[in-house]
Amino acid sequence: MIDLHLHLDGSLSAGLVSRLGREQGLDLPQGEALERLLQAPEDCRSLEEYLRCFRLPGELLQSGEALEAAARDLTQRLAAQGLLYGEIRFAPQLHTKRGLTQAQAVEAVRAGAAQGCEGSQLSVQLILCCMRGGEEADNRQTLETALRYLGQGVCAADLAGAEALYPVEAYRGLFSWAKAQGLPFTLHAGEAAGSESVWGAVKLGASRIGHGVRAGEDPALLEFLKEEGIPLELCPTSNLQTKAVPSLEAFPLKAYLRGGLCVTVNTDNMTVSHTELRREYSLLDLSFEEGEQLLRNSVEAAFLPPKEKEALWERLSSRKGQWLPAHRASN
Repeated sequence: MIDLHLHLDGSLSAGLVSRLGREQGLDLPQGEALERLLQAPEDCRSLEEYLRCFRLPGELLQSGEALEAAARDLTQRLAAQGLLYGEIRFAPQLHTKRGLTQAQAVEAVRAGAAQGCEGSQLSVQLILCCMRGGEEADNRQTLETALRYLGQGVCAADLAGAEALYPVEAYRGLFSWAKAQGLPFTLHAGEAAGSESVWGAVKLGASRIGHGVRAGEDPALLEFLKEEGIPLELCPTSNLQTKAVPSLEAFPLKAYLRGGLCVTVNTDNMTVSHTELRREYSLLDLSFEEGEQLLRNSVEAAFLPPKEKEALWERLSSRKGQWLPAHRASN
């Protein structure tokens, strides 16, 4: 399986958080009380409330050792789940409060991810996130850092954060520069804001759209996404929790598939959303054909060269029976 939209700081295991807390002298609750700090509440009302779950991980991940441990722990869990490829994203500028540079943060995560993949079939790359509401200089440094490590563990950049408060258009200068430098990027859009946010992202040159679940508010946008082959990184549980969609019945993935869009299924935040990739697929009541198409879409959407995509599909094809539902007629 493949997860293309996975945040490091939203996917810390409770065990790792507990250990990091002890090592850093923090008096953290344990058991279910700790899990409540890390997971979105059942009655989560918005993206802004969802994002509160990142406060504790952000406090803990302020050293190279902590970031390395987090990346190692996450990739080991992904490998144990049977994933073959993943793209893990994080914002290096959020981990510089105690002296780390953005480059040092990237090197720590890169090292931990490599350690976690050892002895498994999993391979991962990193996506570096600029932050909505972040300082211009910090966001520019994130893009420069992504460009510096492009092809060396980093595959793309992103823009994350409170989408409704900070329209994507405000970051035109930054991502025009990134596009001119040949730096690929995916942008969070169409989650807390509507189709106009997705339009803004594609006009800036986004190769993919992070979420994009609300693209269906504009039929013309759907047609454009189809014609241009721009993938959407859908995250079912997260999209329900942030109220990007009102219910699972209203989740548009199957409609988008039938319309010929390149949609993919991802976890977003394994801990905050209390999920893993197998669960995300199981929520959707997919036919074998639909599941296979989603897998193919994930391969095509990955930030990989064509030959590596071909090799990944060959590896995935030999194991897809372990993931996809028993054959039944397409819906």
